[in-house]
Amino acid sequence: MEIWHWFPGRQPEAAILAALTQAGLRHYACESPPLHGPGIVFFDEINDRLFNLLREASCRGVERVIAIGLLPARIKSAAIWSLLGAGASDVFAWDHSSNAAHEVAARFERWEKVDEIVRSPLVKANLAGQSWAWIRALRQLVEVAHFTASSVLLTGESGTGKELFAQLFHTLDSRKNKRDVVVCDCTTIVPELSGSEFFGHERGAFTGAVSARDGAFALADGGTLFLDEVGELPLNLQAELLRVVQERSYKRVGGNSWHKTNFRLVCATNRNLNEEQIHGRFRCDFYYRIASWTCHLPPLCERREDIPVLAKHFINQLCPGSPPDLDDAVHEYLLTRDYIGNVRDLKQLVTRIVQHHVGPGPITAGDIPPNERPRGSNESNDRREQSLELAVRSAVASGLSLRDVERSAGELAERIVIEEEQGNLQRAAARLGLTDRALQMRRAARRQNGNGKP
Repeated sequence: MEIWHWFPGRQPEAAILAALTQAGLRHYACESPPLHGPGIVFFDEINDRLFNLLREASCRGVERVIAIGLLPARIKSAAIWSLLGAGASDVFAWDHSSNAAHEVAARFERWEKVDEIVRSPLVKANLAGQSWAWIRALRQLVEVAHFTASSVLLTGESGTGKELFAQLFHTLDSRKNKRDVVVCDCTTIVPELSGSEFFGHERGAFTGAVSARDGAFALADGGTLFLDEVGELPLNLQAELLRVVQERSYKRVGGNSWHKTNFRLVCATNRNLNEEQIHGRFRCDFYYRIASWTCHLPPLCERREDIPVLAKHFINQLCPGSPPDLDDAVHEYLLTRDYIGNVRDLKQLVTRIVQHHVGPGPITAGDIPPNERPRGSNESNDRREQSLELAVRSAVASGLSLRDVERSAGELAERIVIEEEQGNLQRAAARLGLTDRALQMRRAARRQNGNGKP
């Protein structure tokens, strides 16, 4: 694969570049980090300029960028965490091992495979979204599902897509001849019948057991067991599941022999299981058995830039072949509305709007059901002003001066719009009310000063 590399002031030693080539990486130098593509940032000093460049080059973590230190001293842990927070995918010193070049190549190879799956039609057709929060969740799930044999715990509010993630997890499982997904909704398990539901029973085990029956653990053998809303399981049932989750062995109700099963476990919950443990409502030993990996699905309020993408995705499903567009008023309405039910809420709203729409042409404000319409023209402006006020209050409370707040807000607006326009500076400048030249000069001044101040 091809990557860029950049080093402030001078190029790294020829031996380093040669080692990267020998490791199979095609690389090229650039005067400043580009906005797209994987790359390496070499550094011999940790300063504000390095942090700003990492944020810009990685698009806040979307692009894969490794920061490699050429420092004579060991990189301090605090600096490493800060560089990762600025968007670096990994941070280490070149001399921290005897084969750093192959480490770099292996990381980029894994990340490329993960991102190929994330960008694949399989994922795009079922889990639409392009925000950083969504991409991060997808990347984590893809890596766990396809490159490990671990179980996973999916967390997130209701309506964020946990069941779709569970189905994708099973689809990406690399086991050969795997069997189907077995779904257990833990909210519907009757305590008196839970043993039979999970473990199965032998004939005559209880009144009405006229024949033997397989439970969920037997049915999931060779496949995937999905425990939906696992946080709803009562404590006594959590205790009963400890052995089978850990050892993959169980007894049927009324039976004496142990049975083996081999399944991958996916659990989902909208509860905060850490808090549930503190309050004694969820067993710690059961939690650590089901949470080999955890993957958090962000609520829609944390990925608002995905709302137009999701709306278009749902419209395409509802109107295959000739999906209507959204006019500006409807587009703005969808972006500013609150979605208590997250993606499920948005899908239901879009469905109602599309069902109300008739004739050719785009979807207009009149297609929004009357009970869904904003109460007044100032409502969305008030909501935006309240959100902005909260952000400014937080910035001032943290000790930022007025000049710092103005500068940070301007830089953040630039970065967000450039990301949304996929690096097209001409379109970004138009949205920001700047000329192309003015935007380029602002960015160049920030790079030159290093501290972000023009």
